[in-house]
Amino acid sequence: MIARNRFLISAGLSLLGGFVSLRAQDGGAPARPRILGVAQISFYVHDIEVSRKYYRDFLGYEEAYTLKKPDGSLRAALFKVGDRQTIELVPEIAPATDRLAHLTLETDDAEALRVYLKSRGIAVPDQVTKGQVTSAYFTAVDPDGHTVEFAQYSPGSWTIRDVGLHLPATRISGHMSHAGVSVRHLDAALKFYGDVLGCTIVRKGSGNGQVLSWVNMQVANGTDWVELMLYGGNQPLTLAKLGVNHHFCLVVPNAAAAGEILKARPLPPGAKLLPTASVGNDHKRKIQGYDPDGSRIEFMEPTTIDGVPAPWSSAPPPD
Repeated sequence: MIARNRFLISAGLSLLGGFVSLRAQDGGAPARPRILGVAQISFYVHDIEVSRKYYRDFLGYEEAYTLKKPDGSLRAALFKVGDRQTIELVPEIAPATDRLAHLTLETDDAEALRVYLKSRGIAVPDQVTKGQVTSAYFTAVDPDGHTVEFAQYSPGSWTIRDVGLHLPATRISGHMSHAGVSVRHLDAALKFYGDVLGCTIVRKGSGNGQVLSWVNMQVANGTDWVELMLYGGNQPLTLAKLGVNHHFCLVVPNAAAAGEILKARPLPPGAKLLPTASVGNDHKRKIQGYDPDGSRIEFMEPTTIDGVPAPWSSAPPPD
């Protein structure tokens, strides 16, 4: 007899070396497994060697994993921010295009999440892929066309094997608090990230006070968030605007001190650093920079300057 609120489905998965357990929601639909945080942001880059210098020599990260294609050419270079977070650089498919390749969220059960998303009408592959850096992963597409990857770290993955490794003292930060994606239709994005993935709104902000500019969606089982960067139908998404919107944030204890550290390091061609610390309307002190392909990086202190949460914007979203 199946209990009203819970049942267990066990299926042998040689891929994961065990069984997958799915909780059931009322009505028999599978429940959503935990989503724990932002695991990776992946960018297409024009010149991989210049980009390597930026993330290695300027930001101070180690290239922990170098992935090859069958022909021996580079598939991706992964720079380790922390034990469960990486920045991935992928040689571009075409020049002068959007740099965002994908955003990765960590889950504790990739196969269960795949089944859950399928039950919610989200297009997913027929099975998870066995990885090396991760133990299992798959991708879906959000309403704005961004690829969202869901990854699971288990014993046997390089991520778990290398806990505590590839973390040099030169790292400007050890944690990526959030990643931003461009969003045209807020309602559709809220359904995907909120209703389906279980993220909750933790702040709404406006750059000019007249129109809502961003909505921060915190993952269901962690403190990281996805920042929905809003734009209206009359706002063309130029490459420069995409570089601003498709960004990530590195947490630093002191933004001004981080600026001084970075000013002393060689800045690769095409990259920019804005080292003067400022306070945004989120009441957090930060500095900003751009990698050689124009992708924006925030270096932000973890708390507000006065210890008081910043107010939410009540401005309407763009038309």
